Amino acid sequence: MTTPPPPPASSDSTSAPHEAHLFPCEQCGSDYRYDPKNRTLTCDHCGHTDQIGGGPWEGAGLRELDFETAVAHQLPEAEIEVTRVSSCPSCAAQVEFDPNTHAKECPFCATPVVVDTGENRHIKPKGVLPFGVDERSAHKEMSAWLGKLWFAPNGLKEYARKGRKMEGIYVPYWTFDADTKSSYTGQRGTVYYVTETRVVDGKTESHQVAKVRWTPAAGRVKRWFDDVLVLASKSLPKSYTEALEPWDLSSLEPYQPQYLAGFRAEAYAIELEDGYTEAREKMDRVIERDVRFDIGGDRQRIHDINTTVADVTFKHVLLPVWLAAYKYRGKTYRFVVNGQSGRVQGERPYSAWKIAGAVAVGLIVAAGIGYLAAQQ
Repeated sequence: MTTPPPPPASSDSTSAPHEAHLFPCEQCGSDYRYDPKNRTLTCDHCGHTDQIGGGPWEGAGLRELDFETAVAHQLPEAEIEVTRVSSCPSCAAQVEFDPNTHAKECPFCATPVVVDTGENRHIKPKGVLPFGVDERSAHKEMSAWLGKLWFAPNGLKEYARKGRKMEGIYVPYWTFDADTKSSYTGQRGTVYYVTETRVVDGKTESHQVAKVRWTPAAGRVKRWFDDVLVLASKSLPKSYTEALEPWDLSSLEPYQPQYLAGFRAEAYAIELEDGYTEAREKMDRVIERDVRFDIGGDRQRIHDINTTVADVTFKHVLLPVWLAAYKYRGKTYRFVVNGQSGRVQGERPYSAWKIAGAVAVGLIVAAGIGYLAAQQ
């Protein structure tokens, strides 16, 4: 979901080339970029600013799409877009490039990527969570996070602090809504205590022993799921993206390409049906928790849960991430910053020298304590 081109000047939209400036400044013609700090379009050349709004997207809302219709490939053509996408040979990120870019480093792992000529058809994004943290603030948060890491190499810390610019990336996600009704069978456990006696060294001792009385249990639970979030990218480990949560999805804006001005975007690599499978796993865990609560008692056993799911809808949304990929002594280290909250996650590098030094200091301290104890 890279920034789409502006409407063509003529009706020949299939053959018209992409414009060099996707969002030209109305003052000087240079490119606007989206400024997270002021939440405006800003021209770095002349300083002119403009507000986002007033286009055909305004008032469109975050309309959900029907899941079954999409699976049957019956979505209206207006919900589909075509972009140029290249797959990174190292991390398999589906990186989108603007029409004038032919080669660039992958923003996720710093591997050189050459743009191919293929096109990718995919479902358009419905919502975008605009960047709220600018690059300067993201660098500050990353440096603070690195500074708290014990045993991280000093060289990497300095390299990261003084290194190149961070890349602002919109990462693709699916959200799913669903109405669920579940019937279950199981057992409710009630804990009770009995007194048992035993002889120890010729003495009789009494002990309270916990027992569980199990009784059959059955019932129904229902829950409406709203915006179950599923990562649609394979380029970042889930441990990274999950550590960036939570996201305030109430701040999602109807998708407008101006929010992507000056940023990059990744196409989704997890298809809709696979995303729904993961969403169902998340729903099932919540349903199991609901069943245990409904069974009650002190303990619960669940024999069977039968769930019917209806009214499944979805959205394709873009969430903001600042990303830095640094090659240090032949190894790539990646750091990601939540573009909304500033939360940081990344590789945890270790310095063998620092670890060896800490071990040596620990041995010296232990020897000193042992010596003092022996003297006393």
